[in-house]
Amino acid sequence: MTLERKLSDAIRTVPDFPKPGIQFKDITPIFLNALLCDEIAENIISSFLHNHGKIDAVCAIESRGFFIGMLIAQKLQIPLFPVRKKGKLPAKTKSFTYDLEYGSATLEIHTGVVKPNWNVMIHDDLLATGGTAMAAAELVKMESGQVAGFSFITELDFLAGRKKIMPYSDRIISSIHF
Repeated sequence: MTLERKLSDAIRTVPDFPKPGIQFKDITPIFLNALLCDEIAENIISSFLHNHGKIDAVCAIESRGFFIGMLIAQKLQIPLFPVRKKGKLPAKTKSFTYDLEYGSATLEIHTGVVKPNWNVMIHDDLLATGGTAMAAAELVKMESGQVAGFSFITELDFLAGRKKIMPYSDRIISSIHF
């Protein structure tokens, strides 16, 4: 069975969450299957390294990006650093505010975690509108890193988030598309 089929079977759709009309793609059942998590990480690594070259660090986006992001970093034996919502990181940070459909959000990174010119893979569970991934890319750049590319478990193609992050890197891997 293909990875895409396994993911399709594992991801559940939750109607009307977080608001009416939304068909939420819930990836949490994936985490009940350690072998599937390992397969996702291996697939991302092999796809990325085969097509896109060296990665010096993984930037994992809060919070579901942490799960597979950590597996990727451990398998590659490279650093992982988090990008979190404003106010969650305890030391000195840099922040980036971006627009949402209704309002704005701010993400932060600890200063000094990205070494100059590091090739950083940005990982999150989901690519929807691209705002969060774009904000993470801006933070990596603010810290003198290079965006090596992006990886996601799930991509919602109809929201066209890929267009928003293409200016940072055309190296975008998504394990399953909806």
